[in-house]
This record gives sequence, structure tokens and C-alpha cells, in this order.
Amino acid sequence: MFTYIVRRLIYLVPILIGVAFISFMIMHLIPGDPARVMAGIGASEADVQAIRTRLGLDRSLPEQFGTFLLGLARGDLGRSLRTRLPVMEEIRDRYFATISLAFMAMVFGLIISIPLGIFAATKQYSIFDNISMLFAIGGLSAPAFWLGLMLMYYLAFVVRIFPPSGMAGYPWTWIGFKSYVLPAITLGIPSAAMLARLTRSSILEVLRQDYIRTARSKGLGERVVLFRHALRNAAIPIITMGGIQLGYMLGGSVVVETVFSWPGLGRYIVSAIHFRDFTVVQGGVMFLALTFVFVNLIVDVLYGAIDPRIRYD
Repeated sequence: MFTYIVRRLIYLVPILIGVAFISFMIMHLIPGDPARVMAGIGASEADVQAIRTRLGLDRSLPEQFGTFLLGLARGDLGRSLRTRLPVMEEIRDRYFATISLAFMAMVFGLIISIPLGIFAATKQYSIFDNISMLFAIGGLSAPAFWLGLMLMYYLAFVVRIFPPSGMAGYPWTWIGFKSYVLPAITLGIPSAAMLARLTRSSILEVLRQDYIRTARSKGLGERVVLFRHALRNAAIPIITMGGIQLGYMLGGSVVVETVFSWPGLGRYIVSAIHFRDFTVVQGGVMFLALTFVFVNLIVDVLYGAIDPRIRYD
């Protein structure tokens, strides 16, 4: 296992270089000049050229990309073209806001989806099964901005339980936790719906296997058969989808962050794209790519922990 983890970490280097190259080229292919955006309307060509020289944008693309890679190797993501502050400082707090929101949304999704999928599988074709699958279809179909606005209206303005928007503090404080609830539910419901359907189908497939009938014939209780034998063997696709959904939450939380005025990384990257702030976009994409790779690594390690037949020798 240790050798496998080390090998995956080594593979991380070319992956990050590829992500850096793609994000670098896409940002430079987008029409627009960040120096002209910073200079403002009515600025002379000499002023624009002076800003371009000061920011290093007058150099060739290979030179700029090489400078970015050298800084990345040192842990230096450069400075924002707009604010001239270090990108690492600009991203740090926003990254925590995004990763903590995604984590809470995933916890909410797992708490809802796993029991829902298990009960739907054990009560197949019952009214409970139909209601749970209706929830799954509705959760996948509801747009995030509409769902967020509805939750905000009823739970923040009508019932007045949670704050309507903003991040009020860290999630381990009561005030901060309350500010996380609405955006976490909005972000987590589509994932909960997807995982509930997958859990139901995986459990149903496992319950039809021969070893389940053997366990029942030995006189084991239905609860033991379900949780000790069926759920463990059905967990592999659930864990895989959970890792994919967590990656989606990291990259697809822009709408939720915008609706709830959340100071997250996704919203900040979109703002940086608008201002053609290359360094911020590249740094933010690198953070998200690094997180997604580590999530996939954790998922692979969990495979071996759940199923002893899986070995990474």
C-alpha cells in the first residue's frame, strides 16, 4: 500500500503540469488584455504598454509558463495582476471556505442518501421506495439557484432559523455552523439524490447474490445480513461516486457561492476570469486539481480497507 501511495504521488507531478499548461493556454486564448482592463477606459497605449511590461505580459508565452512552473516548484504562485497581492494569500481563506462547504455538503449527502437508499432497496416497489426515488429525481432536476433561493426564503425570511447569506465564522462554532447549513443543503441535495439511487441499485444487486442466500440460510438476522454482508460489498461504487461528487462540489459550487454570497474559491476564480487575472485563475485551478487528485487517492485507499480482496502490490 505504501509503495502504491508513493507511486500515485509521483504521478501527481505530470498531472499538475498538464493542468497548469491547459489552464495557462486557455486563459491566454481568451480575448482581452489584462493590462488594458487594469489601465481603464481612456488610458493611452503607452500606459497600457507600461503595465504590460511591469506585469511581465510582454514576454513570450513559453517564458511566462516557465516562470509560472518555477514558482510553482517553490510553492510560489506569483502575485495577482489586479491586486498585486500574493496569490497564495488571496486563495488561502477562500479555499478553506470552499473545501469546508463541500465537506459539509458531502456529509449531509451521505447522511441522507445511504439510509434512504438502503430502506428503498429493502422495501422495493413499496410506497417508501416510490417516495424516495421521487426525492432522488427531484433532487437531480432542481436547479441549484432555485433551490438555494427557496431555502433562503423559507428558512431565513419566513421561519428565520438560519442566516440568509454570508459566512459568519468557522463551522465548529454555532454561529458559523448556522451560516453553513443553507448552502451545504443546496450543494448536497443533488449529490444525495445521486448517491441514494446508486445505493439502492447496488444493494439490490448484492441482495440477489448467492452468498446472501447462504447467510440467510445459516439463520443470520436480516439486519446482520444487510449491514455486515450486503452493504460492505455494495460500498465500492458508492465510494467511487462519492469521490466524484466531492470533486463536482469543489468545481461546481460557483452558483451556490453566488446565491449565498459565499466567499469561496469558485466565485473568486470566476471574478478573476472576468478581470483576466491569469495568475489567480491558474493558482485556483491548481488548488482544486490538487484536492481532487488527493480525494481520488483516498478513495483508492478506502477500496482496500473495505474489500480485503483488493491489493495494490
